[in-house]
Amino acid sequence: MRLIISGLSGAGKSTALHALEDLGCFCTDNLPLELLGDWGRLVMQRGRSMAVCVDARSAQIQDLLQDFREVLQGPDQWRMLFLDATDQALLRRFSTLRRRHPFMPDADLPQAIAAERDALCEVRDLADMVLDTSRLNPYELSSLVESFWQRHQPHEHAPEVTVSLISFSYRNGLPLDADMVVDVRFLPNPHYEAELVALTGRDDAVQRFLQQQPEAIETERHLRDWFRFLWEQLKQERKQYFTLAIGCSGGRHRSVYMVERLAAWMQDEHLTTPLIRHRELTS
Repeated sequence: MRLIISGLSGAGKSTALHALEDLGCFCTDNLPLELLGDWGRLVMQRGRSMAVCVDARSAQIQDLLQDFREVLQGPDQWRMLFLDATDQALLRRFSTLRRRHPFMPDADLPQAIAAERDALCEVRDLADMVLDTSRLNPYELSSLVESFWQRHQPHEHAPEVTVSLISFSYRNGLPLDADMVVDVRFLPNPHYEAELVALTGRDDAVQRFLQQQPEAIETERHLRDWFRFLWEQLKQERKQYFTLAIGCSGGRHRSVYMVERLAAWMQDEHLTTPLIRHRELTS
């Protein structure tokens, strides 16, 4: 699919473009329309879908309108999504951003918004879909853009969330890339078993020891239930990466065991294939 995103300044074009990037689309912003043909052919050679943001910054309005007509009526089957918003919403957003309006930076804000709206009214009429973002937050806008994209390109799906599981030792500090941290230092410690102290949570003997502990069984059950709930929320949040860190005292037995158990369960349940890192075993 080839998509042009246009619309009023402050209506959410950057948010829409970022949402499409999350779907694996090749995106660029503020591309001069005279470069669109060569750019599109280059991206197609790479086998990628594409989206480009083109608005009043890209050309003089009359030139922009003529170029849009030629592109949309041409053989390359471009579609257009136009983002609109009320004057009140745009005034509020620009007041929050504290930046000048790009269409008429020397005019006062209401005048610049009105002038751009008037200049783009014919461009708006060319769009396949006009989306009013006045009452949308960024997540709602991203969801609607994704729906528009998938409706016109149903064979493509958003990339899966990449899940990383990390075991670690608290004495060496928390992993800096952790989104959430679980402390399992309350579990019985194999370190105090003479035959287990030199082993790790990946060894069968340590696994058998912990599988006999009611606290370990209950902890694993709660973590499974928690992650099954969390998994759907992560996908709705459009999050691309999620790192769960599980820590214990030495980072060799209990945390390693729990990471291995959760990873195997995630794969058995066909939820995801997580990336595994045992920090203290590889440092």
